[in-house]
Amino acid sequence: MKNKLIRVGAAVPEMKIANVGYNTEKIIETIRAQSSCGVIVFPELCVTGYTCADLFGSDILLDRAEEALFEIAGKTADLAGLTAVVGAPIRYENALYNCAAVICEGKVAALIPKQFIPNYSEFYEERWFASGKNIIGRTVRLKGEDVPFGADILLEDAESGAVLGAEICEDLWVPDKPSSRLCLAGANIIVNLSASDELIGKQDYRRQLVAQQSGACYCAYVYASAGPDESSTDLVFSGHTLIAQSGTVLKESIFPERPFFVSTAIDLAKIMHDRRRQNTFENAKAPGFRRIAVKIKACGKNEVTTYELADILNETSFPIDRNPFIPSDGLMLGERCRAILRIQANGLATRVRATKIYNLVIGVSGGLDSTLALIVCTEAKKIVPEIRIIGYTLPSEGNTTKLTYDNAHELMRLIADEVNDIPISEGVRDHLKKLGRSPDYQGEGDTTYENAQARMRTYILMDAANMKNGLVVGTGDLSELALGWCTYNGDHMSMYSVNSSVPKTLVKYICRAYAETCGNEELRAVLLSVCGTPITPELTPSEGGQIAQKTEEKIGKYDLNDFFLYYTLRYGFEPARSAAYAMKAYPEVKRDEIISAAKRFFSRFFSQQFKRSCLPDGPKVGSVSLSPRGDWRMPSDASRDEWLKDLV
Repeated sequence: MKNKLIRVGAAVPEMKIANVGYNTEKIIETIRAQSSCGVIVFPELCVTGYTCADLFGSDILLDRAEEALFEIAGKTADLAGLTAVVGAPIRYENALYNCAAVICEGKVAALIPKQFIPNYSEFYEERWFASGKNIIGRTVRLKGEDVPFGADILLEDAESGAVLGAEICEDLWVPDKPSSRLCLAGANIIVNLSASDELIGKQDYRRQLVAQQSGACYCAYVYASAGPDESSTDLVFSGHTLIAQSGTVLKESIFPERPFFVSTAIDLAKIMHDRRRQNTFENAKAPGFRRIAVKIKACGKNEVTTYELADILNETSFPIDRNPFIPSDGLMLGERCRAILRIQANGLATRVRATKIYNLVIGVSGGLDSTLALIVCTEAKKIVPEIRIIGYTLPSEGNTTKLTYDNAHELMRLIADEVNDIPISEGVRDHLKKLGRSPDYQGEGDTTYENAQARMRTYILMDAANMKNGLVVGTGDLSELALGWCTYNGDHMSMYSVNSSVPKTLVKYICRAYAETCGNEELRAVLLSVCGTPITPELTPSEGGQIAQKTEEKIGKYDLNDFFLYYTLRYGFEPARSAAYAMKAYPEVKRDEIISAAKRFFSRFFSQQFKRSCLPDGPKVGSVSLSPRGDWRMPSDASRDEWLKDLV
């Protein structure tokens, strides 16, 4: 597979104002020390210093700055696949331009001028520099070479797929950001050479700008601002560095020790998938840009196996969450759980108001999914007080354990308006007997027996809803739908499915968060008991009253299944790339076990599409959903062969 990981870095080297020789030496040292990178960006006007003021009128400084670019290029020429972007003043015709100089493998590849020149508050750049906004298709003659010059330049490495665009400081702070047009023209990495002085609150706003722009443009954004070595006459510079991708800040530092360098890997596979998926992005392409060839190497080889990519991921600092559906920050996790519950409850409340059916019929098993659905009913009742929650527990003799049975009854006692207990064993036996089915074996692997129980429960709930003029609230979750771990026209079906886009790994956290905030100690205790119970459908005989049928022993751990689900649907990863990511995220799991888990996931994901093609309505709560009406359309008879071959 193609290796789409690129290491990018932001550097704030030591410098002396107007001492081009010293600054050049430090820039070269930094580039050579960080030669594993594909892209390195330095601060604005770093060759001379941003705060040179009227010294920018001196030809001594300007001559030396132009010479420095070729010195940097010459002394880093042996570093294959590395593109560095440094800031320098460049003369062109009758004006001076604040430029980003792109240097790669011994050449000054391009000069990109700053477009928006600030002349307000503490900034008065118009005293020295002209805007490069209208510089299109030009070249500058430097040391006998014609160097491409203009605001219409992209730097491209056709082999790695990296396309680089540059803007400078103020260009990010205006409504008509150059980076927006650069990305629409194809740039997937934006570098910003900046000299942003530090003020109270400015750090946060700067971070928001970078994160927001990387998200709006589906790009990686590498930002390097001038450091404390700049003049402190009136201002202080913090050396703020930021690396973001698609709305998320991956690395950040401010007021660092000198010299400073921050780097991380960015993933072009994610970026390009987002752009293909978001068709409005492609519909607004920006024409008229030149593409200049440079070398921006991937982290390691361009073509890699699953295991090689896993090794590369381990060598980089690229962050991979073990549970991508679950925020790692505790505060954010609590907010996420509350927000999801609010969406679920409002969806159900809207359906109730629209149908004017206020009785909610729900089967409560004492497991996680039905517990969450019951909580959703409770929250919907806060929105529509006329709602009545009618709970049913439907135990199967010998299969349902005392633990889950007691938890189900406690939940209904504490939450529901009406509690019903209808054993299903006799009905299942009669049903199977009429089919001519022998009752001799009713254990593991007896699919008819297992599914008959699931369908009997749904049969009772549907008829109860008719009798009580109610809506059957579904309990199945996103992970079960992905794996087909539900009985067709059994627990697969309902009149409104509130959990259908909540993955199993997140269900437990929502229930636990609700337990800690519900304000009812009895409810808290039973919710925590449910969260600690092994996941089971309880469709086979228990062992000594203990749960025998454990879901994860059959279909694999839900954390890995949800991991594959997330990267398949959210980023369109091929199985091998998903498996390599999992190897980095789960180092304690043997690699061949991850491959086996991936094969099991993709086999089930393809074979079970027919269950997803006729899902009941339910609210979408996150970026990953399997609704056939909005998010995932797939033929039920699609072949899985190519996906499984990818894991060989």
